[in-house]
Amino acid sequence: MRVAENLNAALHGLMEHDPTVHLLGEDVADPYGGAFKITRGLSTRFPERVLTTPISENAITGVAAGLALAGDGAVVEMMFGDFAALAFDQLVNFAAKSVSMYGSRVPMRMVLRCPVGGGRGYGPTHSQSLQKHFVGVPGLALYETSPFRDNAEVFAEMLQRAEPCVLFEDKVLYTRAMYEVEPPFALRAQGAVAEVSLPGERPDCVVVAGGGVAHRVLAAMRTLLVEEDVLCTLLVPSRLYPVELELPEVDRVFVVEEGTAGGTWGAEVAHVLHTRHWSRLSGPVTLIHSADSVIPTAAHLERDVLVGAEAVHRTILETLRA
Repeated sequence: MRVAENLNAALHGLMEHDPTVHLLGEDVADPYGGAFKITRGLSTRFPERVLTTPISENAITGVAAGLALAGDGAVVEMMFGDFAALAFDQLVNFAAKSVSMYGSRVPMRMVLRCPVGGGRGYGPTHSQSLQKHFVGVPGLALYETSPFRDNAEVFAEMLQRAEPCVLFEDKVLYTRAMYEVEPPFALRAQGAVAEVSLPGERPDCVVVAGGGVAHRVLAAMRTLLVEEDVLCTLLVPSRLYPVELELPEVDRVFVVEEGTAGGTWGAEVAHVLHTRHWSRLSGPVTLIHSADSVIPTAAHLERDVLVGAEAVHRTILETLRA
């Protein structure tokens, strides 16, 4: 099963087992089934609970927040995650605050699904990874689709939190197979934080990465092992914020993310790990980002901007040998 199929199956299961959940978004109804076909078949099975909306991300998110405030569940599909900026007011100033601003906790069961990331030639306004702009908002939890965790578990966890959640779905993952790891590495643990490593060996460093860049990190890990005899362990958390990570017995840590530097999720990971593990770290957590640039449409220029396996390989090697 590919990641897109897993997401679709998770939404089918969610709406089948919870009759209070509504799905909203632009062009989500059949036969189109959403820009990336993640909502295919849902409007046919649940015609009264799948709502194709006008092109107004602020309005879509506001309606979803109203459904959640009234006790229902709501899943919103942003056609592209870039457009979540248009819904920022409803999400941050209404939905997230509604959890606690009325004097007692109010369950707000809503999920904003955001296809993000480059690598598809969609250009500057349809290729961004905007995770950092939502980190640290009280009452708002952030998740990222991982090829190493069943999305049915993720949706159940998000709705059980009873607070607004944003699910970032890197578009390059949609066609990837679930749980696919090439030798010599193996998927040793799944769940909230997946671990990919070389069984039975102590790593030289740990790399923390979101699901969208996990395979780029694995490619770098392979060349580092074969060419430089450097062994890395990869941790892929499905929840980005609040940060909760258990660090293996290593003294060097790297964080890889596709967004640009400055006030990032990676910086939050570094803060948490410094606070908990500084006494055994031999240096600061090293952050690896895409270039400080808009994302070009031309494939060769896009590759120069986005973080890739070569940049991960180079940064890890230079840092460990400094």
